[in-house]
Amino acid sequence: MRHKDINRVALIGTGAVGASYAFGMLNAGLAEELVMIDLNKDKAEGDAMDLSHCLPFVSSRTKIWAGDYNDCKDANLVVITAGAAQKPGETRLDLVSKNCMIFKGIISAIMEAGFDGIFLIATNPVDILTYVTWKFSGLPKERVIGSGTSLDTARFRYLLGDYFNVDARNIHGYIIGEHGDSELPVWSQTTVGTQPIQRVLKKNKQYSMRELDEIFLNTRDAAYHIIKRKGATYYGIGMGLVRLTKAILKNENSIITVSAYLDGQYGENDLYIGVPAVINRGGIREIVELDLNDLETRQFKNSVEILRKSMESIQL
Repeated sequence: MRHKDINRVALIGTGAVGASYAFGMLNAGLAEELVMIDLNKDKAEGDAMDLSHCLPFVSSRTKIWAGDYNDCKDANLVVITAGAAQKPGETRLDLVSKNCMIFKGIISAIMEAGFDGIFLIATNPVDILTYVTWKFSGLPKERVIGSGTSLDTARFRYLLGDYFNVDARNIHGYIIGEHGDSELPVWSQTTVGTQPIQRVLKKNKQYSMRELDEIFLNTRDAAYHIIKRKGATYYGIGMGLVRLTKAILKNENSIITVSAYLDGQYGENDLYIGVPAVINRGGIREIVELDLNDLETRQFKNSVEILRKSMESIQL
């Protein structure tokens, strides 16, 4: 009989993102059990074998195997990276219809197995597919989470840290909105250590808002640059999913920018979008409402409307 204190994570999709996540999970040792599920069963089995051979090199004692949707019944967390990938020249929103169809089958199979844990969605367009997962699963909104703008925020902090020559962990700022072309930086709430970024600019003439705007563009368009060079992005999102898994399984109450359901926050309702939220063992404990200035409010509203328009074609 399976012990109730054993953490089981089920990974749906063992492509580049899924495999990167599984490798990160093995190194972090966050779960006692990791089951890998993919339409291509040989690929899932090969990954499980390959990863299991890493165990003598790490402190993790994770049991890894290739399974099926029935293994989701006892899972605490189901992480979904399956779906059609973004191709060169495609936006994330271009993937809406084909991935919605894929998700309908996946979520139905998981719920039929008796799953009653937390969903973590990474497949693009992540905001829309997280909403679709919530609708198809019937689970409480708190237990359906998208990776949202967590990776965008990490890219933002990294680039700002590089610009100011400061450890990225001491850069505090957020990218919010759609995980895509309409996302926005919340400059009004960005700090270097404890100093608001506008004060840093005033005190140091070698820095400029023009260069900061360029940093945001490089943040927003990072996926396009990486896809052009190597065909896909996977290490960053893989590690971002590991970070979210840690916040959930370790009950951290960490604030991370995820795709969360808005129910009046930011003046919006009935959609998932990237916003800071407190993440713990129950999923999303609460959404953190940033004090946006007038420009940021308009930009966020624009991002909401773009997502709403893209959702019009979805059959739920």
